[in-house]
Amino acid sequence: MKNKLKKELIEFKLLLRGVPSVMLTLFVLSVFSMNLFANKSISLPFDFLALDCGIIFSWFAFLAMDVITKHFGPKGASEISIFAMLINLAFCFVFFIGSAVPGVWGESFVEGSENVINAALDGTFGGTWYVILGSALAFTVSAFVNNFSNYAVGKAFRNNPDGALAYVARTYISTAIGQFCDNMVFALAVSHVFFGWTLLQCVTCALTGMAAELLCEVIFSFFGFRLCKKWKEEEVGKEYLERIAK
Repeated sequence: MKNKLKKELIEFKLLLRGVPSVMLTLFVLSVFSMNLFANKSISLPFDFLALDCGIIFSWFAFLAMDVITKHFGPKGASEISIFAMLINLAFCFVFFIGSAVPGVWGESFVEGSENVINAALDGTFGGTWYVILGSALAFTVSAFVNNFSNYAVGKAFRNNPDGALAYVARTYISTAIGQFCDNMVFALAVSHVFFGWTLLQCVTCALTGMAAELLCEVIFSFFGFRLCKKWKEEEVGKEYLERIAK
């Protein structure tokens, strides 16, 4: 057991060194930002539809996972996803401490409303425990679903696994499934339990978010495909890939 853990730790260190720092940084930031912006809902014309501003960043998180899965495999992508979520939780805790520190936010200086606005800003940045844990659970589940479904779809393209058609199929399908799981798990665990959402609202929220995320994936899939090609040509993460291939 000890040797197994040591082996996994060594491989994870190689994985962290192998994933380009810009991609890793943007991925971690997108995971943190999408959870922070999930606090703001988007006004939609129909009551049965629900969407939050987390979508501004979440599309990149799933695009990044698809690229990392294609190059490093589903296990590596899932480990990076857990790593990003742990950093997210750590920063949420730091933000909570910051919100608890006595003081006044600059935006709260509105005559007659200082205390209300200041408390609202503290609550927004400090977070609510069930929202934070719900989003962490939803993203973790959806990351595994996305990464392994991406890999499974890719296995079907044996003749040309690195072609554009294979990339499009694996990313579009995995993003649709993964995003539906992400939105559905969060809606059921948080919105349904704590905010009284109906099951219809949970399902429509999951479908709406899935459609919006899929649209972003379609728009930016070219960049993901080109990045995969570039990583393979430049032998990115070669040491990690050679080790897990043994």
